[in-house]
Amino acid sequence: MNIIEYEDKYLEDVRDLLVELEEYIISIDMDHLDHLHPEYRDKMALVDLKDVKENNGKCYLAVSDNKIVGLIMGTISQYNEYDYLDYKCPKRGVITELVVTSKIRSNGVGQALISKMEEYFKLMKCEYILVDVFGYNDMALKFYFKQGYHPRMLTTIKKL
Repeated sequence: MNIIEYEDKYLEDVRDLLVELEEYIISIDMDHLDHLHPEYRDKMALVDLKDVKENNGKCYLAVSDNKIVGLIMGTISQYNEYDYLDYKCPKRGVITELVVTSKIRSNGVGQALISKMEEYFKLMKCEYILVDVFGYNDMALKFYFKQGYHPRMLTTIKKL
């Protein structure tokens, strides 16, 4: 397996992985709020890749046998003129997507991808890395905790 930077020739593989992730999220969503919009496959990868490009980020792909088996996307947060009022505002990276195809999970691909993104964020002088994890995704939470991440914020929800 190799970790490479995103190339346009892999766009369809990226789309496939993002759909796989969204389908998984839908399957564990106890609130039944997530759905796979008919335009998701065509548009989501482009939205994510645009965010990466516009926010000094990277998209890395895990390649095995000329097939993309995992991806990670990350950006560097932009601060507005008022952020300093309540936050020290260290430079921070944000992992926006991390997915490994279900066929090969637990084989070190996610760890290799996160290590590559962490190297990039260090190179860019980020002080912290943030990642939002879907609250019902116990597998992802365990993975991030194992990598040394810990909760800082908690989103709560109540149905009316």
